[in-house]
Amino acid sequence: ITGRISERIITGGVTVSPAEVESVLLGHSAVREVAVFGAPDREWGESVLAAVVPSDGARLSPGEVAGYVGEHLAGFKKPRWVEILGELPVTTATGKVQKVVLRERFQRKYGTA
Repeated sequence: ITGRISERIITGGVTVSPAEVESVLLGHSAVREVAVFGAPDREWGESVLAAVVPSDGARLSPGEVAGYVGEHLAGFKKPRWVEILGELPVTTATGKVQKVVLRERFQRKYGTA
């Protein structure tokens, strides 16, 4: 699993690769797109967070998404927060997912974890 070092998540002193969690989630038949990222957490340093876009016609719950990761990866890689979205925010120029926008959305909605 490869990814940008700057995107890695340090939770409880353990490193989590967002790309690894995203890869697992994309293996779920009801997931079309996903973005995994970290946000500040008072207790753990950072929390693993996920934004998921379901496949057309599919229904997903945040608990189902987190549980699916827990079945395939260590528990510390399981997202603490999952939001089901209609689409992921992307840049106009390159179409790259704007994880900073998702992180800010989480922090506005929930504050620092």
